[in-house]
Amino acid sequence: MSDDYAGDDLTGLSDSLGELYEKLSEEDDSPADPFAPAPVDPDWQIKPMVLTMVPLLAALSVLQMVSGSVLETFEEVLLTNPALLILVPVQIGTAGNLGSILCSRLSTQLHLGTFEFAVDNPAIRSNSGAVLGLGVTVFALVGVAAWAIGRALGGTLGLVEVLTISLISGTLLAVFVVVVSLVAVSTSYRLGYNPDDTTIPVVTNVCDITGVLILFAVITVVL
Repeated sequence: MSDDYAGDDLTGLSDSLGELYEKLSEEDDSPADPFAPAPVDPDWQIKPMVLTMVPLLAALSVLQMVSGSVLETFEEVLLTNPALLILVPVQIGTAGNLGSILCSRLSTQLHLGTFEFAVDNPAIRSNSGAVLGLGVTVFALVGVAAWAIGRALGGTLGLVEVLTISLISGTLLAVFVVVVSLVAVSTSYRLGYNPDDTTIPVVTNVCDITGVLILFAVITVVL
């Protein structure tokens, strides 16, 4: 009796293997074309990118107009002191560059799965510290250069005054850049947007108007 059961099991196994072999034989076993285009990642499709970026860029353009209005308010002060006039584009441009660097690094960590929005995260602390250190160094050099050019153009502000304005406003702006970059990357991810598309435009434009406000607030206090 046991031999009969064993024979039935072997027969069933043989039939199953035969059916599997037939199915595999029916499948297309032609080699894949190495030059065939790869499927497009949804994040790289044109329509989602346009639908995301058009409203965002429109809102950021309004912020740029506000920044221009603030500059017009302090036109007399800037024309009187060439060193301060030189500081304006350099300050906001440097802040935007620092924000772009930090956003790029944080977005890379996010795509690699190593980004964690926490103060005790070593990666966030090291990147933030590097941006702050870089900002202090660059803004100190910017202050000296702005003073030298301002003096050559007939300005009367001293080196200490220009350097103080550049360092204080630049340091405050660098801290703001770190905070905004972290919030922008985290918020973009939570809302389901690609941080590569959204974070750098947001940070650079927000830093433009904030940089102008911080700079003139410091100028008002120092002078």
